[in-house]
Amino acid sequence: MPANYTLIEKITVGAAGASSVTFTGIPQTGYTDLVVKMSVRSDGASANGWQNGALTFNGSSTGYSGKALLGRGDLSAVSIDNGTTSIDFAFYTSDSGTTANTFASNEFYVPNYTSSNYKSVSSDIAEETNAARAILGFNAGLWSNTAAITSMTLTPTSGNFVANSTFYLYGVAKLGTTPAIVPYATGGDTIMTDGTYWYHAFRSSGTFTPAKGLSCDVLVVAGGGGGGNSSAGGGGAGGVFYATNQTVATAQTVTVGGGGGRAANGSNSTFGSLTAGVGGGRGGQSSTGFAGGSGGGGAGYVGTGTIAGGASTQTGTGGTGYGNAGGLGADTDGRGGGGGGAGAVGSNGSGNNAGAGGAGNNTWSTWLNTTGTGISGFIAGGGGGGAVTNYGAGGSGGGGQGGNRSQIPTNGVANTGGGGGGVSDAGNNGGQGLGGSGLIVVRYAV
Repeated sequence: MPANYTLIEKITVGAAGASSVTFTGIPQTGYTDLVVKMSVRSDGASANGWQNGALTFNGSSTGYSGKALLGRGDLSAVSIDNGTTSIDFAFYTSDSGTTANTFASNEFYVPNYTSSNYKSVSSDIAEETNAARAILGFNAGLWSNTAAITSMTLTPTSGNFVANSTFYLYGVAKLGTTPAIVPYATGGDTIMTDGTYWYHAFRSSGTFTPAKGLSCDVLVVAGGGGGGNSSAGGGGAGGVFYATNQTVATAQTVTVGGGGGRAANGSNSTFGSLTAGVGGGRGGQSSTGFAGGSGGGGAGYVGTGTIAGGASTQTGTGGTGYGNAGGLGADTDGRGGGGGGAGAVGSNGSGNNAGAGGAGNNTWSTWLNTTGTGISGFIAGGGGGGAVTNYGAGGSGGGGQGGNRSQIPTNGVANTGGGGGGVSDAGNNGGQGLGGSGLIVVRYAV
């Protein structure tokens, strides 16, 4: 990569896929041009073995034009006009005309992106496939708008970008000049800036390597606990740990805890030597909920009275810990308690209702929204309790919904630390929900 190219943001699509990808907070000084490089695949259907993905700027859907020239292995070259609502960038799909589990390489260049002129785009594509429909292509596009580009969105024609599709945004500075805004570390599945801070979000384990000594704020979310079965409690959310002004001068090992399996606690998450985010406790099944970062809900086993939820064991040594206890299970028709969340205790099972999972925490909504993580700014919601009829809702921030004898419970959402939903009777509806995996986000000043 030339010395005047600087990585501004990196986005890697997680296991759930993504309906679109957006680069936000694009710097308005320090660079003249933008370059996006990507390795992509979608799960959308296609009659031709490829799709024209849509590129838009600043949320606008007007003023676009362009033309693509494509050559395909089993056809002669074809020329295609862009529409007026976006600029095309092509990538191939998962239909029978392409090789499974392979991705397309794409790149586009946007010169003078802050100028008051119309914005031009040039792009190229190469399919990495052994099929006869392999495509090479070029596209020239124009956005007839004088506004500076502050964001750009990439959207597949149909379906979603699949897991491990990767997008890199580079700023191009004039030769001989120093870029105004550069990240001072590597590592993470998403690297983004809001103009004040750099954020490195780890959805999976890795290494955070600073280029110089940094003062970092670190958010650590552990994996959520799995729900229980047999009139069971919801899984507790993974513990949340937050530390400020951490001096980081050397490479740090980053461990993102996995969600708990059926009737299992979640795994811890760690950043270097910082106190861990403690894995969420599993929901009780004919028993008390289990202790963890947030505790699992107690079972609602008939004839035993109330059954306690698990306690929170999340500590705050060296920072601040967030976790809450699970709710009580009730013996009335087997109402499991909700798993605890980072923001609230799990609700108790009572009357005809299982307990809802405790709410997650939205203290770091700016971090989460900037990096495209969390659920509407929340993380670490508890799993809902299971019941014969009225199951409990999952807590905000990725908690799984509980289940009953006809409703399958849901898993905690990946990379939120959400607890899995409990279930009334695993024999009738497929088993309890799994805990969601954890997350780690590192922040430092630009």
